[in-house]
Amino acid sequence: MAKTTDHLGRPVVAVTGLGVVTSLGAGMTENWAALTAGKSGIHPITRFPIDHLKTQIAGTVDFLPSSNLGMAALTYEMAEMAGREAIAQAGIGSDFGGPLFLAAPPVELSWQERLALYRQDDALTGYGRLLAVARKAGPSALFEAAQFGTVADRLADAFGTRGLPITTSTACASGATAIQLGVEAIRRGECDRAISIGADGSATAEALIRFSLLSALSTQNDMPEKASKPFSKDRDGFVLAEGSAALVFESLESALARGARVLGILRGCGEKSDDFHRTRSKPDGSPAIAAVKAALLDAGMSEDEIGYVNAHGTSTPENDKMEHLSLSTVFGARIKSVPVSSNKSMIGHTLSAAGAVEAAFSLMTMLEGVLPPTINYDVPDPAIDLDVVPNVKRSADVSAVLSNSFGFGGQNACLVMAREPV
Repeated sequence: MAKTTDHLGRPVVAVTGLGVVTSLGAGMTENWAALTAGKSGIHPITRFPIDHLKTQIAGTVDFLPSSNLGMAALTYEMAEMAGREAIAQAGIGSDFGGPLFLAAPPVELSWQERLALYRQDDALTGYGRLLAVARKAGPSALFEAAQFGTVADRLADAFGTRGLPITTSTACASGATAIQLGVEAIRRGECDRAISIGADGSATAEALIRFSLLSALSTQNDMPEKASKPFSKDRDGFVLAEGSAALVFESLESALARGARVLGILRGCGEKSDDFHRTRSKPDGSPAIAAVKAALLDAGMSEDEIGYVNAHGTSTPENDKMEHLSLSTVFGARIKSVPVSSNKSMIGHTLSAAGAVEAAFSLMTMLEGVLPPTINYDVPDPAIDLDVVPNVKRSADVSAVLSNSFGFGGQNACLVMAREPV
């Protein structure tokens, strides 16, 4: 029988359910087929006017009822859809009975909502006008839409989770952070199961403009499917995107006792903050290096045991360079022979959801024995010497994966997953 405690005597944490929604489609089956086929979900933006904008493409999720109802509504619908898929796969009923950890974007009113408010009182201007129309607004819907914890509260009611749901927002590392919180809750013995969800429906006009002002976005609008090109010499920025992923965690002991199918093991979590710059990484890469090392240490594994890296791989000149520095520092010369690919080449950067989405795909990589490609890799960068699984998927027997999330503002989180327990 499998050992149910790890090298530190903590409960082994198993994954028993996965759910995914991205611009490639709804559900893991549809997403995995498209991802491994090298299909891109990036397309021209149709949700809001793009005249005069430098970037006019995104990986928006446009096929759901809430796709045009604002960030909060879309984030909730994607989270609920991914959560229900994961819980169903885990074979858990309507009363989940464990805590919920959600990664979600900061909440704000959309420009449509703001304009609708402002139309209510044309006699005032500025801040006074905003206060006046806010006082006249309906008592619940607008207030709830602007509360950071609303999405998690609704999910908790829908799934029957236990206790106060936790919502976290740690930039591009948020999804991995939510996973870490779920893993640690089980390790501490606070629960036998938990669900972690990353969801982000914030590909809004405001977000696009803000990232554009930071010179972070690709402006290669003519061929949207070719715009995201991680680790390529001609990369020019990331592509804003939306999506969600949910992972159901259980102590291995609990999962085996109820006869659940174990999809993989969450072996280690590592995090490290970087206060160097709001967008740039510290030049020596030390925080990212430390996050990778911390995840391996937590997992009780060496870098030689990792068979594949699901890279953060945003397609920005700075981030890809720093990720290569961190990997080559930790893995040494061996990194040239370790497959390293980026899901963002196909789905774009799903921001708060990215760490969860990529963790789910990492588990599928081990389950299916298939490495997703890094598409659009046509002009290699000689300064980044990596095996990026260029353009076409590859069969591989992988037993352990490192998944990286390196976010703006110095938020770094890494996960180590394995196919089997120790």
